[in-house]
Amino acid sequence: MDKQEAFNRYLSNSRTLFSRTARVTRRRRVIAATLVGMAVTIGAALCPAFAADEMVIRTMGPVSYVCGGIAADERAKLAAQEKNFNMSILFTQGDGEYLSDVDVKMTLEGQPVANFKAGGPRCLIRAPEGSYNIEASYKGQTKSIKITTGTRNAQMRW
Repeated sequence: MDKQEAFNRYLSNSRTLFSRTARVTRRRRVIAATLVGMAVTIGAALCPAFAADEMVIRTMGPVSYVCGGIAADERAKLAAQEKNFNMSILFTQGDGEYLSDVDVKMTLEGQPVANFKAGGPRCLIRAPEGSYNIEASYKGQTKSIKITTGTRNAQMRW
């Protein structure tokens, strides 16, 4: 009795560790795991925007916006993008500390135009010409401001 036969007697009769079926199954599992690993690696390399709170220009109806600006690199990115937007707003506390996760609702002539959550203290907004009412809520406290296109330094304090 050779080693394989001695080992196989402890396994079920329908499938052994060294059978062709077992080898094929193991090979398929290794190939599947390799393909999944490659897909995850390629996806992470091609889609850095899915990193935690990466600054992404979003569009809602006629309005495009991007929010960020806590870290120095985000402030630099926003400064570079500023020429592509016609409004900006900054959210702070009374002592000047920056705020994020502010719920923002934009209306034009009483009609809702955009609703979003500001992922950072500074938001750049591109919207059609007009005068907009911006209602922002932070921790249940709501503030409102009216700004027109071309306003670059609007600020809301809590």
